[in-house]
Amino acid sequence: MAELHADESVAELVASRLRDIPDFPKPGVLFKDFTPLIADGPALGALVRDIADRYRDRVDVIVGIEARGFILGAAVAYELGLGMVPVRKAGKLPGETLRESYALEYGTAEIEVHNDAFEVGQRVLVIDDVLATGGTAEAACSLVERAGAEVAAIEVVLELAFLDGRSRLGDRTVNAILTV
Repeated sequence: MAELHADESVAELVASRLRDIPDFPKPGVLFKDFTPLIADGPALGALVRDIADRYRDRVDVIVGIEARGFILGAAVAYELGLGMVPVRKAGKLPGETLRESYALEYGTAEIEVHNDAFEVGQRVLVIDDVLATGGTAEAACSLVERAGAEVAAIEVVLELAFLDGRSRLGDRTVNAILTV
């Protein structure tokens, strides 16, 4: 496990810690595996600090999208001293929820958030690992906005530019640490 060197960008660090898994979760999909990055403590710390520094004093709460967004979202929330709201697959949250359907690059799904998860006007940072077709991020933003909060920005570790997911997110601020 290596630390971030002065001459290494966070994007280079991320690129060096991702692994390609062919035909997962379906044949023809090349899955970008995030687990080597989060297994490397110094790399994870550098990534979390990089994200937190970008949004310090600009957001009130973090949203982590199931499931890998939970990992980063919780770490960034901790670093910023903020709370984290999970956006989960449908049927996983107790209590009353708001639900949104969306299309993935390999199917369809639904996500939910508690309908009382945000205070009106809260500035929300939405975090996920990968921006692919944009369906998940778009659905998460819709949930945040329907609940009365404001999407301050969307932060992803990796953007798959060839899938053009950014185009689904309108004029929302999007930052990708690494784009391929």
